Amino acid sequence: MSAPSAVSGVATPSLRPFALFYFAYFAFQGLFGPFWGLYLESLSFSALQISVLMALSTLARIAAPGFWGWLADRQGRRRAIIISTSLCSALAFAFVGLGQGFWWIFISLAVSHFFWAGALPLVEASTAYLTRAQPGRYSRVRVWGSIGFVCLSMVGGYVLDLIHLANLPWALLFLLVLIVLAGWYVPDVAAQRQQTAAAPIWHTLRQPKVLALFGCCFLMAYAHGPYYTFYSIGLRHAGYDKGAIGLLWSVGVISEILVFLLMPRIMGRFSLERLMLASLLTAVLRFLLIATVVDHPAWAVLAQSMHALTFGLHHATSVGLIHRFFAEQHQGRAQGLYIIASFGIGGSTGGLVGGVLWPHGGMLPTFGMSVLAAALGALLCWRYLRPQAARLTAAA
Repeated sequence: MSAPSAVSGVATPSLRPFALFYFAYFAFQGLFGPFWGLYLESLSFSALQISVLMALSTLARIAAPGFWGWLADRQGRRRAIIISTSLCSALAFAFVGLGQGFWWIFISLAVSHFFWAGALPLVEASTAYLTRAQPGRYSRVRVWGSIGFVCLSMVGGYVLDLIHLANLPWALLFLLVLIVLAGWYVPDVAAQRQQTAAAPIWHTLRQPKVLALFGCCFLMAYAHGPYYTFYSIGLRHAGYDKGAIGLLWSVGVISEILVFLLMPRIMGRFSLERLMLASLLTAVLRFLLIATVVDHPAWAVLAQSMHALTFGLHHATSVGLIHRFFAEQHQGRAQGLYIIASFGIGGSTGGLVGGVLWPHGGMLPTFGMSVLAAALGALLCWRYLRPQAARLTAAA
């Protein structure tokens, strides 16, 4: 088997390898997200211990993406890092299922997630670059990640009933191996070299609109932190079985798939800044429903359908704005910084604070905090990103 050759920024390689990688990467998430908290609870860990272990995947996104993005931008190549980090992640995760102590799982999982978090921002940067002429096309590729997620979350509960929840680590290891295989087919994408050197990345980072964007990303991820940590546990306490829990997660991702497919039309009609504001306002309503009426199936389904906007629309908009704001030479680091600010610092902080609040009332105080974070993000977006949206609309 020969490795795919590197391609320059001038070439137009197939986007199918990127779609395959997204599918495999988020298939792992589709099994990990809904059921890992239940697995940890089955080991009799406390709410705080569960929140710490669940936060490792987001904590890894603080250190890993910046380092791997810097290395990729420095070398001008991404494929070798995508493959090596995916392989190291699988090797480290193989140790997770060999012990049930807190510190054993903590160390094994921390190492695995550090490498696991390195590949995605590099794939995101390459996909955004290859679809730069038609930003909506990014979502058509990224949607395969959502499809991978929904496939595993939909059937995961039933599969775990057959193989038992105790075997979840080995099922996840199998999916990590698939990520390694998918990474092998991702071509090396190098941005076309510019005639003049770009200004230092710090010159872009200190702009108010860029700081506001990262602030919005942080607050949205912070609001989602309790969702990824305690949503499944809350559903189980409300009387849902594992199959119903998996189906509810699937509702969220199916709605996400639909909005990804429609993104070319949506982006052609609305400015990215307005879409960012819409996603944050929807998050306020969604987490209010989860905090108060999730025990009613109809309201739970409605809240999950809003995942289309609170994640799908928000993520596609964030990637688009980052690609617009930053020079080509800084794209690897910029996408890495987005992962750090949002899924890294934001998601881990929200999940950890949720672990503190959870014993004091469960869903209401935990997701009430999510409502406040999303509302603050909407205010930040309105204040600092709205003026540009108005100018774009007027120009249109």
